[in-house]
Amino acid sequence: MRISPYRHVLSLPGVRGIVLLGFFARIPVTAVGIALTLHVVNALHRGYGAAGLITAAYTVGSAVGSPLAGRFLDRRGGRPVVAVTTLVQAACWAAVPVLPYPALIGVAAVAGMFCVPVWGLVRQSLSTAVPEEHRRPAFALDSMAVEVSFMIGPAAAVALSTSLGSRPAIALIGTGIVLAGVLLFVMNPQVRPDGVDAAGAAVPRRTWVGPPLVAILVAGCVATFILSGTDLTIVATLRQAGAVSLTGVVIALWCAYSLIGGLIFGGLRRGVPVLGLVLAMGLLTAPIGLAPSWQVLCVALVPAGLLCAPTVASANDTLSRLVPATSRGEAMGWFSSAMTAGTSLGSPFAGLVIDHVGPGAAFAAAGAVGAVAALVAIPAARSRTRTSAGHPAPGPALALSTARDAEGR
Repeated sequence: MRISPYRHVLSLPGVRGIVLLGFFARIPVTAVGIALTLHVVNALHRGYGAAGLITAAYTVGSAVGSPLAGRFLDRRGGRPVVAVTTLVQAACWAAVPVLPYPALIGVAAVAGMFCVPVWGLVRQSLSTAVPEEHRRPAFALDSMAVEVSFMIGPAAAVALSTSLGSRPAIALIGTGIVLAGVLLFVMNPQVRPDGVDAAGAAVPRRTWVGPPLVAILVAGCVATFILSGTDLTIVATLRQAGAVSLTGVVIALWCAYSLIGGLIFGGLRRGVPVLGLVLAMGLLTAPIGLAPSWQVLCVALVPAGLLCAPTVASANDTLSRLVPATSRGEAMGWFSSAMTAGTSLGSPFAGLVIDHVGPGAAFAAAGAVGAVAALVAIPAARSRTRTSAGHPAPGPALALSTARDAEGR
């Protein structure tokens, strides 16, 4: 495994700050879902179905708002968007602890729609700060940082809610989100290359919206579909085995596998097509349910787990090459929405299979659906887009065919 690509990327101006800020800014955001769930159940004395409706409202709002925020990032730059969303977040999270349940649904949707655009802004900034031939290790670093954020955020939400109560916990998490917005505003990461004016260099959507972009969106949706289905099925499997207390340990190991995979992926000399990674993830997830014990389950999760961070990194790398710099914010917003959609669909699907057949079948079903969807999307990935002059341009190497890589990558 090569470390030199990471050293080079981290030596570029501004990259260390972007990666670190992205890591810390995402921690409170990753804590939102579990914090809202515990607040509805413990403080408002509602059921888990009611809690699910709140998190669904937040998720749908986020899926709607991400492309809009990305478009404004392209047109106006980071600071205006961050300023508006941070102010909205401050108002929403100040109100959440004291709102009754019906009002909380609407406020959760607004908070989701006006999320501080940490995800897209960080990745767009990396696309600007890092030359194309070095973006894979940059996005691998970002994906690994996301994994660590997800390891910390939900656990912190549980710890705060159980020790202080859900209202103080939500207040602290909301404060963290607002502070993240303030730091992003102060740091103001560059989202466009020097000398590029968004208004004067706007590129028509028809030049970059097409089957290859759809293939990337499918890849993001399918990847999170598999991951969210796996997440729920791990819990169900351990509960069935009488080892539910080990859930945190098993999921932490799963995240660690993803970190290792991301580290290896970023040091490769050649990239791996994102749909190939998604297809492999689906095929390797399907047999996990055959594990006879939780110890074997930890081992069975290794192959698919190693592909989690590389899949997201590969998708963002390919997206940054496909879409012009003045439209990346919107495109990355659509990618975030696609991943959100996959997360929203994966858990209910796995839950339905668990209820009717069992956890082992849920692993197989989630993996099979993901693998089939990846196969269906491969022809779109191989298709061609058209330039504004009407001449065909090759689409990105998303499919299983061999991709050309720049020398030294």
